[in-house]
Order: sequence, then C-alpha cells, then structure tokens
Amino acid sequence: MKRRSFFYFLLFTFYFSNAQQNDIQYWLTTADRSQLLEKQTTPLQFEKATRDPDAIVVDNSQNYQSIDGFGFALTGGSAELLMGMSSSQRKKLLQEIFGKGSNDIWVSYLRISIGASDLNERVFTYDDMPVGETDPGLKHFDLQDDKNFVVPVLKEILAINPSIKILGSPWSAPAWMKTNGQMKGGSLRNQFYAVYANYLLKYIRAMQLEGIRIDAITVQNEPLNENNTPSMKMPARDQLIFIKYNLGPLFRQNGIRTKIILYDHNCDEPQYPLTILKDPLAAAFVDGSGFHLYAGKIEAMSVVHDKYPGKKLYFTEQMVTDEHGFRIAAQVDRLIIGAMRNWSRNVLLWNLAADKNNKPHTDNGGCTMCEGALTIDGNIVSRNLAYYVIAHASKFVVPGSVRIQSSQTETLSDVAFRTPGGKTVLIIANITLSKQAFTVQSGGRSFATSLNAGAVASFVW
Repeated sequence: MKRRSFFYFLLFTFYFSNAQQNDIQYWLTTADRSQLLEKQTTPLQFEKATRDPDAIVVDNSQNYQSIDGFGFALTGGSAELLMGMSSSQRKKLLQEIFGKGSNDIWVSYLRISIGASDLNERVFTYDDMPVGETDPGLKHFDLQDDKNFVVPVLKEILAINPSIKILGSPWSAPAWMKTNGQMKGGSLRNQFYAVYANYLLKYIRAMQLEGIRIDAITVQNEPLNENNTPSMKMPARDQLIFIKYNLGPLFRQNGIRTKIILYDHNCDEPQYPLTILKDPLAAAFVDGSGFHLYAGKIEAMSVVHDKYPGKKLYFTEQMVTDEHGFRIAAQVDRLIIGAMRNWSRNVLLWNLAADKNNKPHTDNGGCTMCEGALTIDGNIVSRNLAYYVIAHASKFVVPGSVRIQSSQTETLSDVAFRTPGGKTVLIIANITLSKQAFTVQSGGRSFATSLNAGAVASFVW
C-alpha cells in the first residue's frame, strides 16, 4: 500500500511540475487604462507547436547584448518632492519602485545630475564662485546642495536595492570655467580642461564617501544643446581631447573604475560618437555611447554598434508624457523595444517625479512640459504613462538578462530576453488600431492569444 501511495505521489509531482513548466504568466496594460500592469489570473498554456508562418518565434540559442537595467532620472526636483513626503509614505513608494516584491516594479538603474539639471529648483555646481573669481585648486568644492535631497533619497534607495546602477551626467561645468562665464550655454575653456576633469574625479570620490558608487558618467548632457539652464556646448572634437588627454588618464591614474560614456544626445548625430571612437587613444578610455530620442531614429544606435561592436550602447534619456493620451503601445515600441533591438543595455526615462505643474524646474531654460513618471502632491502619488512603460520591462528583465532572438510580425512589435534565472521574457506591443490574434513559438512549443488595440503585455515562462 505504501509503494502504491509513493507511486501516486511521484506521478502527481511529475504532472504538477510539467504543468507549471507549460504555464505562461503575463501582465497586461491597456490603452483605456482599465488594466495597468495587471497580472492575468489564468495563465496561458504551451502546446505542441503547429505550422504558422506568421508566428512570433523566440529562439533562446541566439544571444545579443547583456542588460544593465531600466529606470528613470532621479532629478534634484524628483528628490525634493520625495523628501517632502512623510517618511512612511516615501518608504512605501520607494519600496514599490525599487523593491523586488510581487507588487514592486524592480527599477534597477538611475540617472542623476552632476550639479543641477534643468529640473532642479535652482542652478548650482559644487564649486560656484563670485563673478570674476576662479578656483583652479577646487578648494571650495562642496557636495552640500546634493546632500539636501539627492543623497538622502539615494541612501534610502540603496537600502532597498544595494546593487542599483547609478549614472551621473553633468549639465554644465562651473560658470568660471566657461567661455561665457554663465551657467546657460558657453563651452569649457581650454585652460580648465584638467581642472574640470579633477572636478568630476572629486565628485565621484565625494559620493563614495556618502556610500554611493557612481557606476558610470556621461561627459556632458546634450553637448549640442545650449538652450537649457544649465547647459554647456561640447563639440565632438572638444570631447575627444577632454577624454583623451584629461579625463581618461586622470581616472586611470587614480584607479577610478567609473565608466566613461560619451555623447549623451540625440539619435540624429551618430557621427559625434563615431568621431571619438575612431581615435584609438581616446576610445581606450570609453565604455560606450549614450543616446536620446528627441530627434533622429533609434536605428542610429545600431550604426554605432556595427562600426564598433566592442563598445557598449546606452539609452540615457527620453521624456514620455500623457499629453496625447495613454499611448502605452507606441512608447513601449519606440523606446523599450526600439532601444533593446538596437543594442542598448538600458533604457532611462526623463524623469522620475514632478508636481502637478511639472515643477520644480529652473527659470529661463528649465523644462516646463516635463511630466514625471510619478506626479507627487504631498503624500498623494499618481502613476503616469512613463511609469508603466518602464515597469513592463524593469519588473521582469533583471540586470544580467540577455536579449535573445525573436521575430516580429507586421502588426506586432516585440523583444525577448532570457533572465539569469532561466526565465524567458517576451514583451509585445500592439501598435495597430485593432485587436490582434497571434501565436508565439519557442522550443518546439507554442501558445496562442490576442492583444487589444494599443495594449502591451509582458509574458514570462
């Protein structure tokens, strides 16, 4: 009798395990907001694959780039709003964004500004001097302005996710280092190249003393844009010289492992990073190139990859708003799927939080239309389009995942990954105006389902 019971136990265990292996869990967001990253209660089931020339075919044997993570810019304004919340409500919100629980979205990558960005309440650097004075020895360097909001929030985030990657980007050098002596526009004076490199070194070390490791920096946010406050122009030739003779050697001499990412601007000028990467001495210090998508086409990232496949690619900024409706499929297609299929290792959206009036921002060049992924009004928090765009990837595609091959159809856009735990993640966006039925094939098995117009789903098996 005992042998028979044990046999039935083994049979049940085998059947249940096999059934679980055939299950596909999926999370859905619809254009009408009726479902927002909702886990579907009934999983889909794999069956033996049938011939379907229009199927989305996922091939685990074809690997592409490794993934560093997905997230947002933690601007000074975002941090200020978060610090304005009660400690209990802020803790709860940060857990939701950066935690790994079933109700969290597991954001794994942040971008912060080195000094103020245009989404700070006011302009500052870490070494501001009275007009007409300079400080080439950086004796007045002080991280205090970041210690008010950014540093405390980062420490709380690191307590939740100690391995989160942090990218730093400067909007401007101190005004006394610049050709116009102002925080808006101008360029870096030749005689201050070495001083500015040391300024960036001091920043990385100052953050280290706060327990914050800067994984990478971009050399200059939007180096072809002089219209923000703050901003600084840095043509490709200038950036090449700065990296080759100043920043790169200084980091190497001081054992700084923070990665150097060049460009950090739109997809309409891939020649900018190509100009620097073709110089072998400069390229030796460069980890990769960063891109935004306010102009140009996302395929520009592949242009750079194809020329220099050994250098990495990063998608470092894009604003996503609800201004023209909750266009979740269009934005996931354009940014998550678009950047990943063009070799990016991350996707960062601009920015994490703003208030209901899109503040804080600087005057005379601050972004007045930059809606946050979150709208924060005291302790009241609203989740906007950008939140769900990132969440459909960040919740499932953890750092260390690898993009794998997946075919696309004429009506659906998709991208697939294999996680370090052996899971397969497939993100699909229905970018059409009608409901689309489709089949997915993987490893000799298939499942069939459909997506409503403008919907996005993340499938995991």
